[in-house]
Parts: sequence; structure tokens; C-alpha cells
Amino acid sequence: MTESARAPHARPRFKPYPAYKDSGVEWLGEIPAGWEAKRLKNCVQRLESGGTPESDNFEYWTDDESGIPWVAISDMTRSFHVRDTAKRLTERGLRSKRLPVLPAGTLLYSMYASLGKVALLEIDAVVNQAILGLVTRDELVSRDYLRWWLEFMQGHVQLLSSSNTQDNLNADKVRKMPVFVPGSVAQRAIAAFLDRETARIDALVAKKERLIGLLQEQRTALISRAVTKGLDPTVPMKDSGVEWLGEIPAHWEVRPFTKYVVEKSDYRGKTPEKVASGVFLVTARNVRMGLIDYDCSQEFIAEEDYDVVMRRGVPRKGDVLFTTEAPLGNVALVDREGIALAQRIIRFRMNPDHFDSRFTLFAMMSDYFQVQLLTLSTGSTAEGLKASKLPMLWLVAPPVTEQYAIAAFLDRETARIDALVAKVRDAIERLKELRTALISAAVTGKIDVREEVA
Repeated sequence: MTESARAPHARPRFKPYPAYKDSGVEWLGEIPAGWEAKRLKNCVQRLESGGTPESDNFEYWTDDESGIPWVAISDMTRSFHVRDTAKRLTERGLRSKRLPVLPAGTLLYSMYASLGKVALLEIDAVVNQAILGLVTRDELVSRDYLRWWLEFMQGHVQLLSSSNTQDNLNADKVRKMPVFVPGSVAQRAIAAFLDRETARIDALVAKKERLIGLLQEQRTALISRAVTKGLDPTVPMKDSGVEWLGEIPAHWEVRPFTKYVVEKSDYRGKTPEKVASGVFLVTARNVRMGLIDYDCSQEFIAEEDYDVVMRRGVPRKGDVLFTTEAPLGNVALVDREGIALAQRIIRFRMNPDHFDSRFTLFAMMSDYFQVQLLTLSTGSTAEGLKASKLPMLWLVAPPVTEQYAIAAFLDRETARIDALVAKVRDAIERLKELRTALISAAVTGKIDVREEVA
């Protein structure tokens, strides 16, 4: 076994197989000597593709529990186990596309969108055209082993995809997918080992994700208390006059939000054509709770389109950005000039004699402000806020000097919590990398786990 073929994250206690051979696949390297190279179509009993009946034909769809479950990508990305579906077909809808009903126990494989995602069907159901059903037979290849092989292949499936823009597969490419198959004893051992080890890792990840949730709740509670009660616990309090707000410091006021906005703008036209480079376009996706995330989505417009987009007002450092829909109520401060703002973002410039922009940012992130947004929002699928509702929003207003102190306190304390969250996220990423490495090492034979489950 070559040194390069060893899994870099495998623990030292794992042994290699006694002998190896060239797999014939450049990106895979060596495999154990007794393993066979097969095509996916030779490892299953059936491969069945699906379809979608006409969505506007009410005779094809039903809300009745007796309807036939119809699996979409969203149904299989929520969990590995598909036990229910958002939509169901009538018998007429089933016949309209001649869809085969897949039995419980079928592996589901995504050919579009979440490319290479695998799930286990635990009910009899049909699938849409983005999903391939793999009806397995253990005497050919164990379903449990094949599941882990396909999960490993998710990291390499782009090699088989057919698009330069949105990666897609088709049924023929999936049928020809390589599968390297050990003997039945090794298949069972690998599947059992990965079931056990990934469950341990997943439990650790879930525990750390709960910790992140608690830290984020602590952060929100800290902000909400500071912007509504202040920093001095001994200060006299008074009834705010607002039922959902309760008491505030006696020398504070509750003021209408828009009365103290000296400049407001949003872009209402058609977004110009995107270009490879130019002026950075801040979209609703970039506006996170407290900051502009320039990495999560990178879109640009041409320099000549900037004046068109920003004709209602150019963003300046310290302006407050507010998302009106998808998501509703995310806020951030403009931290650099020369950016453009997309639709679904409103830019506010506060009157500095009454509101510090950093305090305003924290106030808009607080529970009391977010509750106002939800109360005034509309929309059946995505919550949104109409511009006409903005004058109905209120802000708690301490004296400006006190706002500076509160903002400085929250800058410091939220940075501390954010650092802890980042540290936990890093640990989660390392656990996920370990999970991926273990799957890769086990299903490609870089480690021999047969004694691990004996």
C-alpha cells in the first residue's frame, strides 16, 4: 500500500488490508486485492426514475392520507430516513406519468440540486424526475454498504455531472457509476462500523449545534435586555405604555422609528444583469444579523449600472440595512463604500442627535423589535413587511450618550459570544471532516475495519 493511499485522518489503531492492487481509477488509487470493480447497474435489482404530473391538475394531487406519497428533493434532504412526503398523488396522477411505486427499503439518489444525496425510503412511494430509486438485492451488494459507497461518492460525483453551470446527472450516468465491492463479510463490517462511528460523530455534532443555539439565545437575550433596560440595574423604572415591552428606565422614551430617519432608500427597479466583476451587489442573503457577509454570496453589477441602482441614495458607512423579506428583519451596518444594494433591502440613515447607528442596529436585532416585525408582516410562504408599515415601528430611546455606552458594551460582549460560536463551528467542521475521512477510508479499503465490529 502506497503512503499516499492511506487516509490522512484515520486513527493509528486501524490496520490496512494485507494486500492492494491498482483500482484503475486515478482519483481512487489502490484498493484491497480481493475487491471487485462493478458498475452501479450491476449492484442493484432495479433503477427507477420518476416524474412530476401536471402541478395545476387538481385531479392528480390530493391532501388525503390515502394518496400515494410523492418524494421531492426537499423530502429526502431533511433526513436520511424518508417516512413522509409533503405531497401525494391520486391514482389518476400516478397513471398520468406511469410512475413506478418504489417499495420501502429503496435507496433514493438525487441527480439534481443536492447532487449525490442519498436517503432511505421507509414507505412505499413514487419519486420525481430529480431522483433515482435504487431497489437493492443483498446477494448482489448489501444495501447498507452501497449507501455508504454512494455517500462517499458524493464528494466525487461532479466528475460525472453534465453541466458547467448547475451540476446535474442523468440516469445513464448513475447506472455507469463505478462501485468497488468487497466480499459480503467485509461489506457488513464496513456498514456496521460506519453506522456506529458516524452515529457517535453525529451525536457530538448535534451536541455542539445545541450549544451554538444556546449561545445565540444568550446573545439575543443580552442585546434585548441592554437596549430595553440599560446597563444600570439600580435605575428607576417606569411603565413603557407598551404591553409587549414592559418597564423601561424612567428617563428613556419610546419613539416612532421612521420619525428619526433622515434618509431612507430602497431599490425598486429590475436588477441589472450580473457581471463577473464590478460593483459588489449586497443582496438579502448577504445581510446577516449584525454584519454584511461578503463571502456567502458574491454578485456584481457593471460600473455603468451603479447610478441606476443607487439613484434613490448612495450607501454611506454607518447606514443601517434592513431586509424586508426572505429573510425578514435581518440588519447590518454599511461598513464600506462603493457597494450597491439589491431589492428587498431598505437603507436607513438615522438622525445622530437622537439615535446612534450602532445602538439602532442592536435595537433592531432585539426581541421587542423583531416581534413588531412579525406582528406587522404579511405573506403565506415568505414573511414580508410592506414599506407602508414602517411608520408603525417603535424604538426605545435612551439619551444618545447612554446609547453610545450600551453599543460599546454590546460590541464587546457580542464579540466574546461570537468568538465562542466560531470556535464551536470550527470544532463541528473538524468533526464533519473526520466523518468524511472515515467513510472514505472504510469504503475504499484504506483501513480494514473487519476486526472493529467482530
